[in-house]
Amino acid sequence: MDGIAAGSLSGSQKDELMDQVKQQIAVANAQELLTVSSDSLDHVTPKISFRIAFNMFKLFFQKMTEKCFKKCINKPGTTLDSSEQKCVAMCMDRYMDSWNLVSRAYSSRLQKERHRL
Repeated sequence: MDGIAAGSLSGSQKDELMDQVKQQIAVANAQELLTVSSDSLDHVTPKISFRIAFNMFKLFFQKMTEKCFKKCINKPGTTLDSSEQKCVAMCMDRYMDSWNLVSRAYSSRLQKERHRL
């Protein structure tokens, strides 16, 4: 953690760090999924692969935001109350965990199918 002791972080800093880690894992899983899906496409350039991975992450983030907003925000306003903040945080955590689980399972299945061929 870049030389920062976990005990020296406040609760919100730990939450922010965990969110960053989960986002990085989601991006890595999306990139892995892209790699597994396009290994046979040798003509795909790294720049195009990056754009596809970036767009996949962007779509993931948009869907997560939309779903969690619908679920947690009953009366939109200038601020979120504590229950809305907690709901959004938990919703985003569950969404990222689910995405990671599904993408790993999908990647594994693609690899198994490829080895059978």
